[in-house]
Amino acid sequence: MAGAEDGPGQQPELDEDEAAYCRRWGAQHAGARELAALYSPGKRFQEWCCVVLCFGLIAHNVAHLLLLARWEHTPLVVLGVVAGALIVDFLSGLVHWGADTWGSVELPIVGKAFIRPFREHHIDPTAITRHDFIETNGDNCLVTLLPLLNMAYKFRTQSPEALEQLYPWECFVFCLIIFGTFTNQIHKWSHTYFGLPRWVILLQDWHIILPRKHHRIHHVSPHETYFCITTGWLNYPLEKIGFWRRLEDLIQGLTGEKPRADDMKWAQKIK
Repeated sequence: MAGAEDGPGQQPELDEDEAAYCRRWGAQHAGARELAALYSPGKRFQEWCCVVLCFGLIAHNVAHLLLLARWEHTPLVVLGVVAGALIVDFLSGLVHWGADTWGSVELPIVGKAFIRPFREHHIDPTAITRHDFIETNGDNCLVTLLPLLNMAYKFRTQSPEALEQLYPWECFVFCLIIFGTFTNQIHKWSHTYFGLPRWVILLQDWHIILPRKHHRIHHVSPHETYFCITTGWLNYPLEKIGFWRRLEDLIQGLTGEKPRADDMKWAQKIK
């Protein structure tokens, strides 16, 4: 083993084989370095704007929901929470599968802005743990802005009587928004093995949010299964019926495009 005779406190030197292995995975991978460099100031500005607007609207809407809350709404609200978690889990899988499997970083607009992080994540899975709150959640906040604005508009324009009737539905929509907004944060936690708050670990252990051990299954190359990353509840049943494989076969048959071709291209970059 290289560096076996190094003194205390010294960093061992890697031999050529060990150094090559390190370059194949993680932050030192050539593709990972290139993809990380594509994160631009313009993208950062977009993420900041989306996070500020999103959380301002969340605060506004949750205040109105609390003012309208009634005990008799409880059964439908609980049902809405569970349904919202299931729907967002499926949608997270659909988006994750689509971005992992199809498209290219070279695509105009969406390539560098939205597909790039998925390519980086497979060759440097811990990169997400080094992203701050803005970079982690900016894109999800962008997606949830329109439903948040629509909800805020209703609270400003609808009568109290109409809002009372709409309350269970608005709670369901709000649950969709919250789970959607925090999906990538939950995903980040599933890659974080040190320093997590106790309450996050409990939610993972109870499988209320995506557990760390569960998500490891997706990160076995070629990354073709267990795409749902909000709660992970739907991963097993979707895998059992071959949902993603059948969808890929259908699209490949119609278009001739090979699944994960761009993902593999970035994984094979060595310089």
